[in-house]
Amino acid sequence: MSAAQLLARSFDAGYVERQIQHLVPDGVDLGTGVRDHFEAALLDAVTGLSALKTVRNKGFDYLVSWQYAVFIYQLSRRIWLQDGGTELPVRLFLLNKALNGLDLFYEIEMPTHFFIGHTVGAVFAKADYGDYLVVHQNCTVGRQGAHRPVLEDGVVMFPGSCIVGNCVVKENTVLSAGVSLVNTSTPGNCYVFQGKSGRPVFKELNKYYADEYYDRGAVVASAGGSPSP
Repeated sequence: MSAAQLLARSFDAGYVERQIQHLVPDGVDLGTGVRDHFEAALLDAVTGLSALKTVRNKGFDYLVSWQYAVFIYQLSRRIWLQDGGTELPVRLFLLNKALNGLDLFYEIEMPTHFFIGHTVGAVFAKADYGDYLVVHQNCTVGRQGAHRPVLEDGVVMFPGSCIVGNCVVKENTVLSAGVSLVNTSTPGNCYVFQGKSGRPVFKELNKYYADEYYDRGAVVASAGGSPSP
């Protein structure tokens, strides 16, 4: 769905500006940042979300909260990167927390394709995030002191799981619900379960689990390449 089609449904820069003004009614002049970057941020969001199987044939919908959450993040980050100020990006960050319960700061660089299923309670620290990321509700990616996690491509986090500190989460790792990785890395191509001792247990994974969510082959084909095995 194009930006023009969305504008016809009354979703425009003014819609976002009114939400910010309602949430933070301090009278600060928001300038033209939302208007200047609205369509580019929308394209950022649509580009990432269109790889999802559940979205691919339906298009972006600002009334689907997790999709709108991705757009708000993209808008806040684009304004911060291109305009340099923080007054507007921080208000967009607060809007995302208020509307969607999502803690995703505009300074954090997310991959092109990331999916947050049910945004409530999801917290993202500054980390290295690989592509085709899947995160569900109440998940945390956090640092411990100076140590920040590295998440390779195709990481899937089920509800309540967390990755904290000096972790290298290798490609195609799936964290089951409630699993905590603290200063612990994974071998990749694995499920991670919580063992009886509290230590994680790895079980071999013989499929690329993120493909349950993403049509990676279509993304590669649209870019003129060949799908990975």
